[in-house]
Amino acid sequence: MTKNMGTLDRSIRVAAALVVAGLYYTGRISGVLATVLGAFAAVWLLTSFVSFCPLYALIGLSTDKKPAA
Repeated sequence: MTKNMGTLDRSIRVAAALVVAGLYYTGRISGVLATVLGAFAAVWLLTSFVSFCPLYALIGLSTDKKPAA
């Protein structure tokens, strides 16, 4: 698993997950929408912590800045 997510990308994912959590806990989302968004938020957090996105790997994308050789 090669790191393929940059700092900005990871920060955006964590922020989005926190927004979803806030919407859920304030009661603004519920039911199926809350379940679906909660699942996405969990994936966003997991991929942010490991700095690897399987979808990025599948399509050959990387937002990680490689150090100059």
